[in-house]
Amino acid sequence: MSREFPAQVDVAIVGSGPTGATYARILSELRPDLTVATFEVGPLVTDPPGAHVKSIVDRDARAVAQHLSEGPADPEDDGRLRRAGTFLLPSGYQLDGEDGIPSVAMSSNVGGMGAHWTCACPRPGDSERVPFLPGFDELLDEAARLLGVSTDAFDDAPFAHEVRRRLAAEFDDDRPAERRVQSMPLAVRVSQDGTVTWSGSDVVFGDAARDNPRFTLIPDALVRRVVIEGGRTTGVVVVDRTDHSEHDVAASEVVVAADALRTPQLLWASGIRLPALGRHLNDQSQLIHAVRLRDVESTAESQVDPRGRTAVVQQSGVSWVPYTDAEPFHGQVMQLDASPVPLAPGDVPEPGSIVGLGWFCAKDISAEDRVTFDDTATDAYGMPAMQVHYTLTDVDHELLEAAQASIKRAAAALGEPLDAEPRTLAGGASLHYQGTVRMGPADDSTSVCDVSSRVWGVDGLRVAGNGVIPTPMACNPTLTSVALAVAGARHIADTLATAQRTHEEARG
Repeated sequence: MSREFPAQVDVAIVGSGPTGATYARILSELRPDLTVATFEVGPLVTDPPGAHVKSIVDRDARAVAQHLSEGPADPEDDGRLRRAGTFLLPSGYQLDGEDGIPSVAMSSNVGGMGAHWTCACPRPGDSERVPFLPGFDELLDEAARLLGVSTDAFDDAPFAHEVRRRLAAEFDDDRPAERRVQSMPLAVRVSQDGTVTWSGSDVVFGDAARDNPRFTLIPDALVRRVVIEGGRTTGVVVVDRTDHSEHDVAASEVVVAADALRTPQLLWASGIRLPALGRHLNDQSQLIHAVRLRDVESTAESQVDPRGRTAVVQQSGVSWVPYTDAEPFHGQVMQLDASPVPLAPGDVPEPGSIVGLGWFCAKDISAEDRVTFDDTATDAYGMPAMQVHYTLTDVDHELLEAAQASIKRAAAALGEPLDAEPRTLAGGASLHYQGTVRMGPADDSTSVCDVSSRVWGVDGLRVAGNGVIPTPMACNPTLTSVALAVAGARHIADTLATAQRTHEEARG
């Protein structure tokens, strides 16, 4: 952590969420000789920097951290669904004649959305996978290492095995083994005393970045512009939000890892107007439902009701119904306090017996679904104001109907629904926005970056985050976006090593 703005670095990273942290970690491991600086527009809200707020034991302290993450202005309560720790686009989220994304949200804090996410890390399958990316599975393995992913953290949760058994009986026929019902891979660590630590960017940074004397993390630092000269990035212009001073930081490589909205916003503000910039915006329609398990008996583990505690504990199981092309939605099945569905007042069920179901739909991706930017109006940060153009197609509506049938099948297999019908959440509730700086195999105007996340036509500039994902993913995207960031960070390490050798050879 620092308030000193360097005059020059080898690599400047914009954003400290999981993908920005990935670049810092990989470069610290592979090239500890490089100087690396991360600029985060939001404040420090946790100790260690970038930790998940669910790891804050004190409830009041957690609420403070969440509030500090909610942007430069107090969030308005205008009836739109908003999650703690996030702030909504104040206007331009739903234009006339369009569905829009009313609950489109962002976070501003050290750690980014990595301080607030569910930590679910399922692997993409079938059409979710990036078919043109070499070594995709190895990159996913590396992403799982960086995030600290576990597949058995809550295996002893009451009734978790029974939940999976019932779901498997309903969904596993004709599925390949890797796409059958299973425990949800989670970025979480459970200690012997039962304490749960949820992975944030702090876990991704790891000791390699924290102990690297050449790595600096600067909070409350707004990168206003990437400087480009002769088709190559030469650095960034940064505003210190504590005193409004402006700083020029030279850099050989710049990585923009803001989020799926603010990454294309910064590129636009920097004069980059690629045809695909901001387009192919991909939200995930989300349904929720809840059931009370039928025919379950009390167990010794379930005698302890954990809901009064401040963190999700072992009594909360999380299961997964994977996406397939035949059933193009992703099911996240959560027990007890992991469930997003509130219980009735005074309802104290057997721990583990209330199960929340969340079904996420893949989007029928269109270039017309996009975020655009205004050269004449600004947002609360002084950056180009955003407008979202977004419409659900006939295919999307058909998929939502199929997802409703699927989630009701899951509910019937498990027990008795708490409500007659599933609920469709407002657009944006998933927080899984993708595609706005999408990766592509060729510079054909349908993508923003190549397989190493290099922005087409601008040497030394890369993008990172969920916006890079080019496929219609229904599953939680963080594992995939971290995997793409690993590929980009490795390429920077190799590129700068080659440049250094060439320079040394030229000097004789």
